[in-house]
Amino acid sequence: MAILSLSTDEALALAARAEDELFDRKSSRVDGRGLQKIAVALANANGGEVTVGIADSKEEPEVAKRWSGLSEPEDFNGLLQSLFTLNPFVEFRYEFCQSDAFPGTILRLYIDKIVEVAKTADGKVYQRVGASSQPITDPAKITALAFAKGAASYENISLANVDAETVVDSDEMARFCAELIPAQEPLAFCVNEGLIDRKTFSPCVAGLLLYGDNPSASFPKRCAVKIVFYDTKLEKPEREHLKINESISGPLYQLAHKTAARVAEIMSSISVMGPDGLKTVDYPPEAIWEILVNALIHRDYSIADDVQVIIYQNRIEIRSPGKLPGFVTTENYLDVRYSRNAKIVRSLARYKNPPNKDLGEGLNTAFDKMKEWRLKDPVLREEGNYVIVTIPHTPLATPEEMVIEYLSKYPEIRNADAREMTGIHSENQMKDVFYRLRDKVLIERVPGKLGNAAAWKRV
Repeated sequence: MAILSLSTDEALALAARAEDELFDRKSSRVDGRGLQKIAVALANANGGEVTVGIADSKEEPEVAKRWSGLSEPEDFNGLLQSLFTLNPFVEFRYEFCQSDAFPGTILRLYIDKIVEVAKTADGKVYQRVGASSQPITDPAKITALAFAKGAASYENISLANVDAETVVDSDEMARFCAELIPAQEPLAFCVNEGLIDRKTFSPCVAGLLLYGDNPSASFPKRCAVKIVFYDTKLEKPEREHLKINESISGPLYQLAHKTAARVAEIMSSISVMGPDGLKTVDYPPEAIWEILVNALIHRDYSIADDVQVIIYQNRIEIRSPGKLPGFVTTENYLDVRYSRNAKIVRSLARYKNPPNKDLGEGLNTAFDKMKEWRLKDPVLREEGNYVIVTIPHTPLATPEEMVIEYLSKYPEIRNADAREMTGIHSENQMKDVFYRLRDKVLIERVPGKLGNAAAWKRV
């Protein structure tokens, strides 16, 4: 087997790389049991990478002293054999690396997520949580893990009609590899990450989605985002409300960025009534980004439909094909982690500026940002074969508070303006808000204004 040569900078970057849920490293003193524990934990989560021959930061704080390779590749045979004995078998690939700046050879292992619950040789179950491999001893939790891992992901399907060059020689792959540390050849990277079958050299679905310059040409109705804008607040818009209906396509990383930019552009043209008067609609960009990226990463690619972003005057709906996976429900989705498409998650995390920096925390980030902006929480629901997240542009303030704030800046307020500002649809419900404020002697009717012109002012 060929040995990959690393430059001094690449070797130091590997030694300094932070351990997380997708990456671990151990010195060459690790034994077979210790390596099994890490491999099993990664296989039970989203897969990942293990480097053997580079000490972790606890064992050696100084980066330049962490390299602790073995003399020959054959010296790792015992460790490799410990992985081959695992049952169920954990899929993995490996390579050896050397650097002229440091002594010895190191071993890099690429672990795949597997469908079954992985166990060490002594029957113990571990799962990767952050930068540690945590044991799972509760039988109920092991059963839940088995349920979550029950279905194979469509991202692994091999595309026999697509040439490897569509992925390996693409512009997107060139951009990605130019920033990859340590550097890897595109074909070697794809084979190691399981994005190309090492026997047939056919790319899998994940490889095409990630690095094909035009995935839709080979894999239609699954690779784009459809953006629709209805110029209304109605729950069921009419045909005349449709102003924009377009699609954006491309490799996943670029698709996420292009979609977010287009959504921001459309929103900049929408004005809403608020306590400060008419202004451009404004959402926390992090909330839209996290929900959009979650839809692209965790959707079910076996369903022949695109992710949809539907924009209204007072809300955004992001529709993702596929039901909530495994044990994830509409009640616990903020508290559990699950990746339907582990290869996509893992590969996107290797970008210099990964779109999914906080794996499993995307929706939590969205909720936090909505609260910071004093907007109501997003709402997640299942509808048919889709997961739909609605991002409302509804302030957390009560309608009464909003009316008083508005009247602190403007001399009067009409029912129609108040409904637009508060999101209340019913004219009578808005009147009730005015009456409650009147009864507290906070506002009064503007004399002489009746019918549609009726208005209220501060006392």
